[in-house]
Amino acid sequence: MTVHIEQLHKRFGRTTALDRLSLELQPGVTGLLGPNGAGKTTLLRILATVLAPDGGSVRALGLDPSQPAERQELRRRLGYLPQDVGAYSGFAVREFIDYIAILKEHTDRRARRAEVDRVLELVDLTDKAYDRIRTISGGMRRRLGLAQALLGSPDLLVLDEPAVGLDPQQRLRFRELVSTAGPGRFVVLSTHQTEDVAALCRDVVVIDAGRVLFTGTPAELAASADGRVWRSDSRDPGATLAWVSGDGSTRQIGRPPAGAELVPPTVEDAYLVLVGAKALTTDVSVAV
Repeated sequence: MTVHIEQLHKRFGRTTALDRLSLELQPGVTGLLGPNGAGKTTLLRILATVLAPDGGSVRALGLDPSQPAERQELRRRLGYLPQDVGAYSGFAVREFIDYIAILKEHTDRRARRAEVDRVLELVDLTDKAYDRIRTISGGMRRRLGLAQALLGSPDLLVLDEPAVGLDPQQRLRFRELVSTAGPGRFVVLSTHQTEDVAALCRDVVVIDAGRVLFTGTPAELAASADGRVWRSDSRDPGATLAWVSGDGSTRQIGRPPAGAELVPPTVEDAYLVLVGAKALTTDVSVAV
């Protein structure tokens, strides 16, 4: 069983968010990389059945979300963490997760209580269970969003920037949670953290302007930048991107000059080779 995306198209006014995008996702963790405005959030919202495409098709877990009955069944089997969880600030942490569990049709009160306790423990929020949401930190709210997505151990987990606001220890805990999700589960996560992709993902997809630039493993992505990364004492005119490293040398990406000191590329290097200066864009006023 796969998640199959065929010729997916979506526009918002004059902006094309997805441009006939096709993908075949396998079980395991797939990382989605791309600059701001690349179409990552739109793709995840369509996978999560929050948004309908203008054209193309999606088939996930053997189900077609364009059909109402199958869409409802898919929603029972997926968990979704959006960029903005939109939790009711007056709710207590546990109260909110219990409310989402009811919406997800966890009707048996005893079993629901146990499931709520389980996911709160998974994200290390047990000691905050009775705190009002408005009093907890941004990182805790992100973990709260992850907790509601994990309810019911979904077969398809769709995560939009799940590590935003998490400290290093919490990010390691997040990696553990996702990497031990269980055999046969699909996890699709959008992130700007290339180190998370390298450490966590079986597959990686790079998109830009609503189109796929790369699909493969993190190692294959890194290898695609062989011969394009070098270091020297100062910036070279042929560099597309360059920065001074902690040791004082300049790490450069682009077309190296003759005799350049080539260095092994990382996932981040290869991503920067693919998308260039767009990767440095910081305008997040519109998420698509």
